[in-house]
Amino acid sequence: MANLQPASPLRPGDAVSCVAASSALSGDGRLNEGIQILESWGLSVHPQALSERRWGYLAGNDQERRADLEPKAQTALLACARGGWGAARLLEEKIAWKPGWLLGFSDVTALLLARLAAGFAGGVHGPLLTTLAAEPKWSQERLRRLLFGEAIPDLHGRATGGAQASGPLIVANLTVATHLLGSTHFPNLHNAILIFEDVGEAPYRIDRMLTQWRLCGALDEIAGLGFGHFEGCDDDATNDPDDQAPPRRFSLNQVLDERTADLGIPRVFDLPVGHRCGNAALPLGAEAHLDGEAGRLRVSSLN
Repeated sequence: MANLQPASPLRPGDAVSCVAASSALSGDGRLNEGIQILESWGLSVHPQALSERRWGYLAGNDQERRADLEPKAQTALLACARGGWGAARLLEEKIAWKPGWLLGFSDVTALLLARLAAGFAGGVHGPLLTTLAAEPKWSQERLRRLLFGEAIPDLHGRATGGAQASGPLIVANLTVATHLLGSTHFPNLHNAILIFEDVGEAPYRIDRMLTQWRLCGALDEIAGLGFGHFEGCDDDATNDPDDQAPPRRFSLNQVLDERTADLGIPRVFDLPVGHRCGNAALPLGAEAHLDGEAGRLRVSSLN
């Protein structure tokens, strides 16, 4: 992706703004634990009473939540507090993105993709403030290295063949990204390395979403495809509870494989990305290399 506005590596003393763009927070505990980790890296986190905001099931009304993304004070990092639902609503009005970093995943996918489509690097698919403290040390250190402009190690998954491919990296929650298809907030997929993750979706719904990507031709454009964690997405129920025959269903892995096997591109499964402890941070828009034979994802450059 050419001509992206880069994000400068963070330095000690840089300011962080906390963002609650999605569902309401249930308390300050895990949020404060995540903030403490950022502060231990030498960053200055602006205090905000995010857990006190609530509008129905959202962390404040649309205007309040959009304001988190447009802080008046100079901010080097926008760190999202939690996912859930609500971020895509904020895209109905133009967001005044600025150079810097945006961190989050799950529902934050809507903001990460929209920001990339608007021409800004610095989006990081990685832990939320409420999940950061529970991440293993290697994951926390990976995020720190990425934000501070240091090299990050390769990720490894299950190889399925398909040789190798390089291109700009796009990482997304499958459900959220599917609901952005066809909008102006979706980035260019041409020759991209696309990584999907999801949570709580039955295999038939995963099938339905991947079919939508196929029908609109979106998967025809990409150079490589990876799958992270699909937590709670395997369905053990039979089609008919009174049926004594063997269960008639497709497993999650069968759906992921069958819906993408004919693309003729490198594919890697089971990458440590998504809704499970061990959610490796990845920079959107960065040049990446996917090796389908070795089962490896390498980030070649951060911007």
